[in-house]
Amino acid sequence: MHLDRQKRLLKKHGLKGVNKPKMTPKHKTKKAVVLAKTGSHQIKLIRFGDQSSGHNYSPGARKAFKSRHAKNIKRGPISPAYWADKFLWSGPSGRKKNPPKSQKRVLK
Repeated sequence: MHLDRQKRLLKKHGLKGVNKPKMTPKHKTKKAVVLAKTGSHQIKLIRFGDQSSGHNYSPGARKAFKSRHAKNIKRGPISPAYWADKFLWSGPSGRKKNPPKSQKRVLK
């Protein structure tokens, strides 16, 4: 039964597989989506990232995000913070855009 639901969700959201995040630029509030799976039966559609927040992925912003969401990141693949950390904020493999000039400021 859960395999039917899994296949249906993958097709509906255009995902290539379980635990494979995808950007959703046309979604009104969230930046990305993933069908997360833990164990053999638990699957959950997770939307994460703020669509309206621009794109400040600078080292200072990365450090602030990781410290602010540390507890939620540790919750594992069923947490939106885990996927945001892994997909949007994860060092060299994460997003590479710097903030626009209107948002530039020094974070200490």
